Amino acid sequence: MSTTGARLLVVDDDPDMLRLLSMRLSSVGYQVTAVTSAETALTQLEIEHPQLVLSDVRLPGRDGLQLFDEIRKRHPSLPVILLTAHGTIPDAVEATARGVFTYLTKPYDGRELLDKIAQALALGAPASTPAKAGDESWRAEIVSRSNRMSELLAEARMVAKSDASVLLRGDSGAGKELLARAIHRASARADKPFVAVNCGAIPEALLESELFGHMKGAFTDAHANHKGLFQQADGGTLLLDEIGDMPPALQVKLLRVLQERAVRPLGASQSIEVDVRIISATHRDLDVAMEAGQFREDLYYRLNVVTLTLPPLSARREDIPLLANHFLQKLSTKYGKRLSGFAPEALKALATAAWPGNVRQLYNVVEQVCALSSSPLIPLALVQRALRVPTVEVQTYAEAKQRFERDYLVGLLKLTDGNVADAARLADRNRTEFYRLLQKHELTPGHFKADAVAPGSEPVAD
Repeated sequence: MSTTGARLLVVDDDPDMLRLLSMRLSSVGYQVTAVTSAETALTQLEIEHPQLVLSDVRLPGRDGLQLFDEIRKRHPSLPVILLTAHGTIPDAVEATARGVFTYLTKPYDGRELLDKIAQALALGAPASTPAKAGDESWRAEIVSRSNRMSELLAEARMVAKSDASVLLRGDSGAGKELLARAIHRASARADKPFVAVNCGAIPEALLESELFGHMKGAFTDAHANHKGLFQQADGGTLLLDEIGDMPPALQVKLLRVLQERAVRPLGASQSIEVDVRIISATHRDLDVAMEAGQFREDLYYRLNVVTLTLPPLSARREDIPLLANHFLQKLSTKYGKRLSGFAPEALKALATAAWPGNVRQLYNVVEQVCALSSSPLIPLALVQRALRVPTVEVQTYAEAKQRFERDYLVGLLKLTDGNVADAARLADRNRTEFYRLLQKHELTPGHFKADAVAPGSEPVAD
């Protein structure tokens, strides 16, 4: 599959080498962002989402190996290639053992560099069908601009290539079913059924029949044959939501179905083969449930081949204005109203609320204000009425710890779309001082605007 058009972040303190690399990579169709230090590279990672990082080992300040360590903490699936002089080969070999994709020695061979980049991108690239490169329709229902969600979605798209069972963890209302649907749409099973069932919402007496089906006469009210959800999802994906609430007796039967890849409907004498990709989801801690004897360990390992954890809404506050306006647009149509948006104070109240119910709670709040609003602009009072929960204030800079200073400033710029006046006010700093902080961390406000183009990036013609 072609990886042309992929976004690359190139790091080298030698301007000539940086220019040469950028020209070479751009000439074959890559979108290149070039920076001269590890600090600038880390900043750029928060602004855009490159698909690969190419870095020299020898850099001023934080070197390439330290940059790799920080990237691995923040973006564990992002491939990194190191360029090294002969004197640093042992360090590069050690880094490869720690997770660097590969390293090349200077002077590097241009063809080999392009081959290694293509290999690294292919390793993390999604399947060519049905979701093609550049096609984001598979995740259209998931509205986000946060770096944390982008990393999660990148991992989800990688997982979608395989039939590996996936366990989705996250608080109630965080969007586990939406992520499961996105994985299905990005997989080779996208044109087959996606079936979801809440294991905690169906009584135990009915759940077995619902999952595995029954034959006519299997029990008193079985007046006809019934295909269970496994058969209905044949060829596609079955989401077992709230799997942690499944009764122990059914856990045994589910384990057998997963092992044999066949179901036996109630009252049937023979099993029926099924081809189903299993995604399970839970807000419970299954490790604790296993220790308490409430969840089978063998079933847990069958379901938990790959784990993806959705962050709570409070951990992705930069998404709140985006989500709120997205929901408002949808609900305006539903209620037949012409709503233009939220007053600035109202949007700030939403952005700083606690959100124990996560995205689902935000949707409910927006629906309430939409239903009750008598003006095109949603006022603060209506939002406060709908929230009915304590709000938390955005931290001032003085309260933020030094090691989180960069993340704090980046979060403010994302929240305000790069508006320095608004960001400085939120940080409780005057604009002059705030500009000094931005310069200290090599942050450019214009890069955080919704329609900004990253410096050094060049559009690639089709």
